[in-house]
Amino acid sequence: MYTFTVTILAIETSCDETSTAVIEKHGAIARIRSNIVASQIKLHAKTGGVVPEVAAREHVKPIVPTIEHALRNAKTKLREVDTVSVTHGPGLHTALSVGLETAKALSYTLGLPLIPVNHLHGHIAANWNNRKPVLPALCLIVSGGHTELVLINQQRRLKLLGATRDDAAGEAFDKVAQLLRLGYPGGPAISKQAERGNPQAFDLPRPMLDHQNFDFSFAGLKTAVRYVVDNDPAILQSGKRLADLCASFQSAVTDVLVAKTLRAAQQHKVKEVLLAGGVAANTELRRRLTTATKKLVWKPSYRQPSLELCTDNAGMIGLAAAYFPQTTKKYAWKTIDIQPTLTV
Repeated sequence: MYTFTVTILAIETSCDETSTAVIEKHGAIARIRSNIVASQIKLHAKTGGVVPEVAAREHVKPIVPTIEHALRNAKTKLREVDTVSVTHGPGLHTALSVGLETAKALSYTLGLPLIPVNHLHGHIAANWNNRKPVLPALCLIVSGGHTELVLINQQRRLKLLGATRDDAAGEAFDKVAQLLRLGYPGGPAISKQAERGNPQAFDLPRPMLDHQNFDFSFAGLKTAVRYVVDNDPAILQSGKRLADLCASFQSAVTDVLVAKTLRAAQQHKVKEVLLAGGVAANTELRRRLTTATKKLVWKPSYRQPSLELCTDNAGMIGLAAAYFPQTTKKYAWKTIDIQPTLTV
């Protein structure tokens, strides 16, 4: 039986990364052939966070060059593309619009199907580059805007089991880093400090750790760090104590994330546990989840994306278009719109 190969051109502009990728799907397996990312991190570091209007303007400049670069790296001509996929939410309104309008133009002029992709589905699919999904699976999505536990069933349909009630884990990292004057983005800065710190040095809370649901809350933990600094401002000038505070904060976040993930995995007896999102690049979280999953009695497999697929990128958007059920219409470019508040 002959198996067709489908070539997908993917575009991602949900926040501050302009990215384009070429994905090849052959039978049941999809793989990234090229994945180009133009980052705005240095620009937004000046303001300590992403300014939506600035991000949108910065997407306009590299969007066409990244498409050309991705096609060139994949040794693919535009006429060889079979499908266009693009992030339509969640994300920043103005940023999403740049990617979607570009994808619509390509879909219209080339007469190609257009697949709108949920950004969160992309983070999950980043675990399946060049490999078949093992289902049912549980995914912990941790990023600047999201902290969610998602169940993926045999039909690749998603069910949200729990989410943050306030700050996402990545947002908490950024805000604590700003409080500690460590710069932006906060996750890598805190992780680097934590490497030489004592995670037991400060007794910080583990919000909702003992709650039997799968929801999260990190606003209180962030406030607890603020109280530590308010009571002892000199900690900001003390290399060792600052490292200890970073390690203690990181440990508190990780304890909650790992405990909730294991509890959900046990309840649903999944075959695979997945980690996804920008915070999935955190070394301590990756280590802890790897070790903890191995101790589960029914031995589910554990997967985490390569570091370059943790942050926002078009490769994961193309993989989501390939792996998750999609409904496309011939003239989809006429009706698809951005959905900034889209959920799983």
